[in-house]
Amino acid sequence: MKKLDREFYNRDSLIVAQELLGKILVREIDGQKLSVKIVEAEAYMGVSDKAAHSFGGRRTPRVEVMYGGPGFSYIFLVYGMYHCFNIVTREAGTPQAVLLRAGEPMGGFDFIAQNRFKTAYHQLSKSQIKNLTNGPGKLCRALLIDKSLNGEDLCSNKLYVEEGENETFQVVSSKRIGIDYAGEARDYPWRFYIDGNVYVSVK
Repeated sequence: MKKLDREFYNRDSLIVAQELLGKILVREIDGQKLSVKIVEAEAYMGVSDKAAHSFGGRRTPRVEVMYGGPGFSYIFLVYGMYHCFNIVTREAGTPQAVLLRAGEPMGGFDFIAQNRFKTAYHQLSKSQIKNLTNGPGKLCRALLIDKSLNGEDLCSNKLYVEEGENETFQVVSSKRIGIDYAGEARDYPWRFYIDGNVYVSVK
């Protein structure tokens, strides 16, 4: 499948977040190709968004990658243990990003299962299968995405997004998750997910 180019990411985060749904996130590691269909994503709109790390023009070493060009990874740690994978959007100097919250496994099933539950995919229970990649921390752990990939060029060959199948699905928008500190921004309907997909983190 065709890899998404930089121009795809060089747009408003609200557009990119919705259009990433159904696309395929690929992680190549140790000769393995792991892939998930993106089923849930959140837009973060930069300096005007109280929920964004770059709100008010905040510019620290952690968020510097968001001020660069589009199509790079922004990865941070929450609660000191869970990685979150974001895709930087918009042109350099406009620090927007899209958080990938959940995916549906599409390839490398045993590798993903080992990363999450230390067992083969066929030995997983239905509950474990559903919980493989249905949250941002779970998604990162399943695909071995960590801070070493912060700033990774998503137009390269280690971590990237491909076009998905031409399938039809309903997109649901709702409030973002875990941003109660963000004032009125916590109520913005900037989380998007594929209706009815079992891997969505919060219905």
